[in-house]
This record gives sequence, structure tokens and C-alpha cells, in this order.
Amino acid sequence: MKLEVKDIKKSFGEKEILHGVSFEVVSGRAMGFLGRNGAGKSTTIRCLMDVFRQDSGQFLLDGQPFRPWEMRIGYLPEERGMYQKNDVLGQLTYFAMLRGANRADAARTAHYWIDYFSLGDFKKKKLETLSKGNQQKIQIAQSFLNEPDILILDEPFSGLDPVNAQVFKDTIAQFVKEGKLVIFSSHQMSYVEEVCDDVTLIHEGNILLTGDLKQIKQAEGRDKLLITPMNGELGALQDKLTAAFPTLVITQDRGSLIVDTQGKAMQAELLSWFAQDGTALRRFGLYEPSLADIFIQKVGETA
Repeated sequence: MKLEVKDIKKSFGEKEILHGVSFEVVSGRAMGFLGRNGAGKSTTIRCLMDVFRQDSGQFLLDGQPFRPWEMRIGYLPEERGMYQKNDVLGQLTYFAMLRGANRADAARTAHYWIDYFSLGDFKKKKLETLSKGNQQKIQIAQSFLNEPDILILDEPFSGLDPVNAQVFKDTIAQFVKEGKLVIFSSHQMSYVEEVCDDVTLIHEGNILLTGDLKQIKQAEGRDKLLITPMNGELGALQDKLTAAFPTLVITQDRGSLIVDTQGKAMQAELLSWFAQDGTALRRFGLYEPSLADIFIQKVGETA
């Protein structure tokens, strides 16, 4: 399956929130939809799920208009919508039946996900009595009911401790392996970097970049070297390099120098210079920026 988000625009009153949002999501790959709070992530997802109607643009699934009510979709909205006064098992069974399961199948899938997330001790308890983390696991479990073909998850890591975050990441990886279409929004870059094959960055309703995460990182790190001196004296090494190569752009980052060489010829020249200079290095290699580094850079370019 391929889901296409094509030139989506959305306004509230006189203010346009989404300015022509476009990206693609394909089955068998997880898409991370990233941005700061208020960037337009949730508005885009609500338009996709037909909670809001976009002003213009379209959503296509395999070239046809996307109709979420006709699909088996696991949806985790930003505003969690379960019933605080109802017990866990009862309402998971209810949600499964809302999606078309008979009572027996609904109870089966509810029990499965309760056991999967180690929530058996809480299945007869009211949701309001559970911790925030366990409530979040129940919210996630409802999105997995009835074997969805498409998962659309808005800030799924919110409230999860590291152990449960890992359980969730493993589950997403399994859905991807099974060829499901997975998209989730988040502002937690490190989790997305671990899970996602593709990313889309949105800022103030505009898409800053979208595509294969590995290719994006390679492109953003192209022609840059990461150099770490053995003695840790970054300032002294930066001064020496600047004196020897005045045109280099050099920055310091977490105990290393990042050197923009503008090409492989300069990389070879730098390697030769270090061999002659005798400076002891802990590391000399290609620089690969983190997703957070890329996001900060791209947002900075819009300022």
C-alpha cells in the first residue's frame, strides 16, 4: 500500500495552519512525522482521519481517495478518548466490537493485548485508577485491536517509561515486518531514529524535508568530518586547523570538531596534514548527524 498526502491546506478562521503539506507513506516501512508542538502534526493526522476536513488537497491510498471509515485502521489520537470510569477489559472489548468484531473475537483480541502489555492484574479495574504509564499502554492497546492494516499513532511514546517504550518499539517493528502501513507523529527524535525507515519534518505548517532517513542523514553529513583529539583540547586543535586551512568551516559538538570540507580532495589533504603534524586523534571519520541535529539545522534555516 502507498498513502499519499498531497498538498493539504487547512485554516481555522483567517489563520492558515497547513500550507500545502505533502509526503508519502508505504507499507512495510515506518514513517515518523516530526515537529515541535504546534507544528501541524496533529492537524494533519486529524484531516487524514476525517476528523477535520481539509480546505484543499487530497489523501490517496494506492491512487484512490482514502476513506478511513472503510479501512482497518488502528488510530491513537493525541487527545486520548477512553472512558475513565469503565474497566479495562470491558472497554477494550467494546472498542473491538465498534470496529466490527463479534463479541467472542472482541474479547479474544482484548485479552491478547492486555496480556501482551502485562496488564492482566488491571483488566477489571477502572482506567482512572491506573498509573499514567499503564493508561497509555491501554490507549495503545486499543489502537492494535482487530489486526489493523494501517496504524496512525499521535505521540504514542507520551507517558511510557523506557521498558514499555522498548515493548512498543518492538511491536511497531513487528507490524512493519508484517507489511503494515505505519505512521506516527512525535517530537521525541531519539525514539523515531530507532524505529523509523522514513521521516517527514514539519515546521509551522510547512514540510522541511521528507524521505528515507538513512539517505537524509548521509546527504546532510556529506563532505563533513568528525575529528576527536586524544587530549580533548578542541580549542587548540581548531585554532591550528583554522590557521592551516582558513576556508574551512569548523564547529565544536560534544567533544569533537565537525569540519565541513566541501569535497573529498580536502578530506585527503586534511588526512595528510594530520599525518605530518603528529596530532594524536581518537577519531577521524565521516560525520553522520543525528535526527535532532538535522531538525535543529532545518528549523534554524527558516528563522
